[in-house]
Amino acid sequence: MADESEEIAARHLRICGAFGEEVSAVGEHWQSQSPCSDWDARAVLEHVIGFHDVLLLGPMGAKPQRPKGDPVGRWTATLEALDRLLSRPGVFEGVVDVPAVGNFPPSRIDAAHVVPLLSLDVLVHTWDLGRAAGHEITLDQGLCRAYLEVLPSDETALSRTGMYDSPIEVPARSDPQVTLLARLGRNPDWRR
Repeated sequence: MADESEEIAARHLRICGAFGEEVSAVGEHWQSQSPCSDWDARAVLEHVIGFHDVLLLGPMGAKPQRPKGDPVGRWTATLEALDRLLSRPGVFEGVVDVPAVGNFPPSRIDAAHVVPLLSLDVLVHTWDLGRAAGHEITLDQGLCRAYLEVLPSDETALSRTGMYDSPIEVPARSDPQVTLLARLGRNPDWRR
């Protein structure tokens, strides 16, 4: 389990590092529309921060102090807190007590399960953030392929949760990034 835990932590920090590169490159485009129809670039960042706070950092007593008006500083503080938390011995051996959020009741989730879910969220929002800033984004194809393999076989299951738009049809032989984005309700050809 120790090797698997280290791999989960390292993968999450690597994905969060790539997200941080996009955060640093947004520049003056924080109010630009993102592929997430209700969010601009700043809202994408705040969603990623908020999900980490609610599902991991807050419940595990690791929520950082962040500067209010500095998006880059806010992500830097988040990444530093994640690095400290994920290097704690035994962090993946317990459960995370997640408070009630919206229509979802309080729950308990194994830490070893919640971190990979956050990893997928951050990976896809890296694309969202980059596209909002007008950047061409190439996600790690191996990660895209790995996440595709663990998505539900029912292609509408994710959209029924209300957290994703309906899947978009793409050619059957599309690359893993295009296929993953489309399964998660994103138009892989989206431009602002």
